[in-house]
Amino acid sequence: MNAETCIKKLEYVGTLAFATVDENGAPQIRNISAVHYDGNAMYFFTARGKNFCRELLSDGRVQVLAHTKYNEIIRLSAVAKPTADDMQQYYIDKIFEEQPYLGNVYPNDTRKIGIIFEIKNAVIEYFNLGVKPIFRESYIVGEGESVPKGYRITDKCVGCGKCLKSCPQSCITDGKPFTIKQENCLHCGACLEVCPVKAVERLDTV
Repeated sequence: MNAETCIKKLEYVGTLAFATVDENGAPQIRNISAVHYDGNAMYFFTARGKNFCRELLSDGRVQVLAHTKYNEIIRLSAVAKPTADDMQQYYIDKIFEEQPYLGNVYPNDTRKIGIIFEIKNAVIEYFNLGVKPIFRESYIVGEGESVPKGYRITDKCVGCGKCLKSCPQSCITDGKPFTIKQENCLHCGACLEVCPVKAVERLDTV
C-alpha cells in the first residue's frame, strides 16, 4: 500500500466525507462527489456562497474520509487552498465533464458561482479492518507533515504481560521492554489502562 493507491481507492469510492470546523469551533461534515484527481492531487468544487467554502477560506484544514467495501478506512488530512485563478475554469469544466449530474444542479452558466479548491500536501492514514490482525499505515503526499499516533512501551516495563493479555489484536510481543507492532495496533489504549507501572505512553505526547 502507498499514497498513490490510497488516492486511487478514494476515487473508486466516489462520494467522500469532508470534515471542517466552523467559526464557532463546531465540527461540520459534507458528502462531496465533485472531485477530480490528477496524480496525487485532488481538486473539488463547491459554491462560493456555501458555509463549506467560507470555512475552507478562513481556515483551510480539512479531513476527507472514505470506507471501502473491503472494510478499509482511508483518512486524508490536509489544508485545502483555492486553485490558481487561471486554472479555475479548467477544473470546473473537468469536474462537470466527469460528473454529469452537476449539470442538473448548476445548469448552463450558473456553474460560475463555483470555486475549485485543491489538496496537494496531505497525510493519509490507511486502516484495514478486513484482515486479521488489522493493518494500518500512514503516508505523506507532497509536503504533508505526519504526527505520531498510538502507543509505545517504555523501559519502565517490568514484563508482567498484562498489556499483551489485554490487546484485542495480540500485537504486543514479549521482550525487555515489551513492544507494540505499530502496523497492527488499534490505538484502543487497553495497554495503557492495564499497565501497573505506567510504562505505556501515547506517541502524540512524547
